[in-house]
Formats: sequence, structure tokens, C-alpha cells
Amino acid sequence: MAVQRVPLNVFSMAFGLAGLGGTWVTAGQAGHVPVTVGRALIGLAAVVWLVSVGWYLRYVCGGRGRLRADLEDPVASPFASLALIAPMLMASLGLAPYSPTAGKILVDVFLVLTVLFAGWLTGQWIVGHVELDQMHPGYYLPAVAGGLVACASAARVGQTLLAVVMFGFGVISWFILGSVVTGRLLHRPRLPAPLLPTMAIEVAPPAIASVAFFALDMGRVDFIAASLAGYGLLMVIVQLRLLPLYARLRFTVATWAFTFSWAVVATTTLHWIDAGKPAGHVVYTYLVLGAITVLIGGIAARTVLALARGELLRPPSPASGANSS
Repeated sequence: MAVQRVPLNVFSMAFGLAGLGGTWVTAGQAGHVPVTVGRALIGLAAVVWLVSVGWYLRYVCGGRGRLRADLEDPVASPFASLALIAPMLMASLGLAPYSPTAGKILVDVFLVLTVLFAGWLTGQWIVGHVELDQMHPGYYLPAVAGGLVACASAARVGQTLLAVVMFGFGVISWFILGSVVTGRLLHRPRLPAPLLPTMAIEVAPPAIASVAFFALDMGRVDFIAASLAGYGLLMVIVQLRLLPLYARLRFTVATWAFTFSWAVVATTTLHWIDAGKPAGHVVYTYLVLGAITVLIGGIAARTVLALARGELLRPPSPASGANSS
């Protein structure tokens, strides 16, 4: 009997829930909702992360060479970074407010692991001769998302200089990878269906950079924040054109690629609403918070249903590639 493969993007579930928790924490810190709701969501994300780690370790320990094959896979390997990135978010938002020392230690531990893994994986891509058609927006995760989440997390636990270093780590990686990934999307054949949800990740870099910069700059809106917002607006509009493609996709664990990407856009939007306080800003806050909660809550509910039916980890069609789910 064939062993059911557990794909590396299973860690996107905890990442997405942590992102939703971060959105609620942001709204709570602005005084619009109880901040405890956001921290409860962070706690749920931590539970899902622990289950996902156990689930994946059980899979890789059940067969020789499975972990190595995943980490050397040019399509699947970027998603492994989420196992290291999500705990930084959870530690800085959920643990540090109650235990600053423990939160700082966990942020530092996973920050170091994230940096080491991003460096190793970048080297692996170089020596592994990645084909351009194998690239996808998930390539932003190890160094771009990793660096920028590390920046925001370090800033929240009071390590400002380290946060600045990680801001450079993430932003410069974004500039370099962005040109390559965008070139692949523009000039090569369309991504296979199992990878189409990763195109939602295109909205994430400017949004994560914005959240990181707000964490560094105490929430001020200045030239840099406005510049990031401009590019972020373009990427959000691009996603509207992609809706017909998304509407034809079947539900898989890859659908979770939409969650953190849009959660961090929602968080950035809440920062802007709170900074400008336009007329009706409280209503706008609730609309944004409600929309992202419905989106991620719906995906979570569909995940539970798919899990109960044994459909969550159905392999993709052979034409899509075994490791692209």
C-alpha cells in the first residue's frame, strides 16, 4: 500500500492562521476589537503548527530519503521554510506579550534557523540548476518572507538593529527574486494548476515589507511606507485579473497560499486606516477584518471537511508533477 505523501506546503495552514491572528492583534491594538481574539488565533496557529510538524515528521521518518528529496525538489522545497517562519510570528505576537524573554528567545532561535535555511536553499538552487519553468512565487518564501517576518518579529521584541539587518535581508532578496519570478510568469508557459494558488503570494512581499517597516518605524506613514503601498496596490489589482483562474481550481492544501498573503494585505490596510483615520474609519476596519476572517475561516472550514473525507492530500494529476501540490 502506497504511503500518502505529506507535502511541505502543509505548513502554510499554521502560517495563514498566524497571519489572521496578526490582523486581529493589529485591530485590537487600535482599540477596535479585543486583542485577546488575535492572540487566541495565534494559539490555534501554534497548535496547527505542532500537528503539522508531527504529521510531516511521521511521513519523512517512514521512508529513507524522503526529507532529502523534498529539500532538493526545485518546486516543493521553498515551502519548507514556512515551518521556521511561522514560529517567529507566533512568538512575537502571541508569546512575547506574556513572557518577553521566552518570546525573544524563540524569535532569535527561529530567526537564525530561517536565515541558515534560506542561505542553504539559495545555494541548493544554484548548484541544482533550477529550470526557469520550475520557479513560482513560492520562491519568495525562504528569504523574502523569512527576512521580512524576522524583521517585524525582532522589532516587536525590542531588537531594532537586528530588525534593520533582516529588513535588508528580505527587501534585497525581494528585488532580486522578484525580477526572476515575474519574468518567468510573463514569458514562460502558465503555471500548472496545482501551483496557480502560489500567484496569490505576489501580493505578499510589499505587504510584509510594509508591516515590517511599520514595526520598525512605530507605525508612521512616510515616503518608504507610501512607496511600498504603491507597489502593493498594483499587485492587488493584478489579483483581480487572476480571479477567473482561481475560480476554476479545486480545493487542496495549496489553497492555503491565499491565506497569509491576504492576511498581511489586510494588516497593512488596517495600519493605513488607523494612521489616516478617514471618515468612517471604524466601519472600514470592521469590513477589512470581516472580509479576511470570512476568507480564512472558510478555507479552514473547507480544510476540516476535506480532512474528514480523506481528500485534503489527494495527489495532483500526473501532468502536474508529484511535488507541486
